[in-house]
Amino acid sequence: MAEARPTDTNPPRAEPDPRRWWALVIIGVAQLMVVLDMTIVNIALPSAQADLDMSDGNRQWVITAYTLAFGGLLLLGGRVTDLIGRKLAFCIGLLGFAAASALGGAAAGQGMLFGARALQGAFAALLAPAALSLLATTFTEPRERSRAFGVFGAIVGAGAAIGLLAGGFLTEYLDWRWCLYVNVPIALGAFLGALVLLHGGRVMADPHLDVPGALLGCAGMLSLVYGFSEAESRSWDDPLVLTLLFGGLALLLLFGLWQRRARVPLLPISVIRDRQRVGAFLTILFVTVGLFGVFLFLTYYMQRVLGYSPVKTGVAYLPITVGMLIGSTQVAARLLHRVPPRALMVPGLVVGAGGLAIIAQVGTEPAYASHVLPGMLLLGLGMGTAMMTSVSLATGSVAPQDAGAASATFNTAQQVGGSIGTALLNTIAASVTADYLAAHARPGADRRELAARATVHGFNVATWWAVASVLLAAVLAAIVVNAPRPVAPAGAAPVPEDVREAT
Repeated sequence: MAEARPTDTNPPRAEPDPRRWWALVIIGVAQLMVVLDMTIVNIALPSAQADLDMSDGNRQWVITAYTLAFGGLLLLGGRVTDLIGRKLAFCIGLLGFAAASALGGAAAGQGMLFGARALQGAFAALLAPAALSLLATTFTEPRERSRAFGVFGAIVGAGAAIGLLAGGFLTEYLDWRWCLYVNVPIALGAFLGALVLLHGGRVMADPHLDVPGALLGCAGMLSLVYGFSEAESRSWDDPLVLTLLFGGLALLLLFGLWQRRARVPLLPISVIRDRQRVGAFLTILFVTVGLFGVFLFLTYYMQRVLGYSPVKTGVAYLPITVGMLIGSTQVAARLLHRVPPRALMVPGLVVGAGGLAIIAQVGTEPAYASHVLPGMLLLGLGMGTAMMTSVSLATGSVAPQDAGAASATFNTAQQVGGSIGTALLNTIAASVTADYLAAHARPGADRRELAARATVHGFNVATWWAVASVLLAAVLAAIVVNAPRPVAPAGAAPVPEDVREAT
């Protein structure tokens, strides 16, 4: 079926917007807020649990409510972005995210907090694809595009670590509620900047939302993300977990079949037909499987084994951020328009896997300087290089009317990968820890020392699985991504300069 085409409401822009780099600042700040919100609450969770009298069984909903709404509604958010325009979707997402954050910070009970976190995720599902599609259509000159995506890739990769750092400071020196309140001034400042600096007032000639596709796609993603999050506490063979996972896969299969016949599909087939874009989606999926789980392990290792405070834990994550910045802005951004993308992705992923392999060898004795620090630097350097290139591949050369859908698919791969990684690696770590305790329990043994060794052993085994996931991403990148450089694939229209309408 023919797809609705956008109608430009303003004349073409002859010269690049001189304020485009300030626009990048606004886009980057919004994306950073979305990414770090997935981890900033983690460190504050014990304080929030005590303050709101949450049970151990219910506390997971502070995290799960956000990830469920975010991961489940991303495809819908991406298509809404294409329908109403990138700038409008971006601004609505910012205001909604600010309001939901204020509601969560003022929560008088756990139900209010859970609902606010779900609202945050829903507005993040609109904001994230709008931000990425704005970036893809604002920077089209190859060298500038490389630099812009270098910054964006660093934000995507380092956001989780920055969230842990910010969460530590806010929780220790202010209050756990400020982990939510802090989003309000950031979002409002980005909103004011967006009104002045961003372009994207495009209207589709035949606005139409694929309602059956939205229901199938959102229900399938919600089921999968919920299933992976429940697997951590219930086990993988639990009937509810199996029902959610297989039911989610069945719904997504029906979603894919429907998209082939929908008049204006929620996920255009052209978005996932391009080989380079599929390679980028697969790469980011398996990278985040390893990355998000290891962040969780390192946090517990530094606080429970090494005895670090929340602030010290956050500061200890800074090497990952530094490595991400160097890898994305100084390596990938300088070479992306000169070498084939897989020449950056594969080595970057191998270097990142090497960093994880070093981290996987920590023991109960202090090993930050000898293992964690060099491992973090290598992990950040490799992931910054590979993820920045993946972001560029995922959104480059997509037709303007499908920019939101492509951006949403990239974010969905990242979100699903993080959910799988957290659930899968946590389950592995818990199982290995229990087996170690059972095998090494001896009368008169120091229980605290045995528990520490068992915990670290579980973390180490799970981290080796994370290494395998990143290496699998490297193999997939080497096989699937074969473009000599990020150019438009056959049959896809390049993103021209004139799609950036004046406000």
